[in-house]
Amino acid sequence: MPDLSYESRIVGHVAGIDEAGRGPLAGPVVAAAVILDPAALPIGLDDSKRLSARARQHLDQEIRVKALACAVAQASVEEIDRLNILEASLLAMRRAVRALAFTPDQCLVDGNKDPRLDFPTQCIIKGDQLSLSIAAASILAKVARDKIMVHLAQKWPAYGWERNAGYGVPAHLSALRLVGVSPHHRRSFAPVREILLQYNQPIG
Repeated sequence: MPDLSYESRIVGHVAGIDEAGRGPLAGPVVAAAVILDPAALPIGLDDSKRLSARARQHLDQEIRVKALACAVAQASVEEIDRLNILEASLLAMRRAVRALAFTPDQCLVDGNKDPRLDFPTQCIIKGDQLSLSIAAASILAKVARDKIMVHLAQKWPAYGWERNAGYGVPAHLSALRLVGVSPHHRRSFAPVREILLQYNQPIG
């Protein structure tokens, strides 16, 4: 379970950073940055993937009320296709940190890729399972992205994004083959690119 052992080694304000949506075939990638208040920690913080949707929704509200600062940002489908998904994820992370109400003294980032911030950063593999700050960021990013996909699904109902969040599940892939590619699909991702070729549509 995540705790504050990483944060306790650092003097000053620590921001946890995580992203959601690197794997889906559609929609933006979303990142969040959270500076927790050690005196007012939400109960039940954990890796967003290990929580139910209801628990994530509840904790999302708790984090926004109790954190010293938090912010959510995204990189668009166009940026994903232009930069690649890794660079777009790091861009979303930088945007989230810059959107914080104040600058942290250090950041803890989930994974092993440094988002190239202007202050000390520590990358932690499986950080969302080890650090409370990163776990909080994972929850904000996941909840925010799911809301985006539910909204997009209202205009593009064929793909079931309100259920699959844009991931390449069989129903989504079947709809892609039947309906074709939407403006919100990542054209640089292989399954989408293959559909474009079948429809003789431009990839770039």
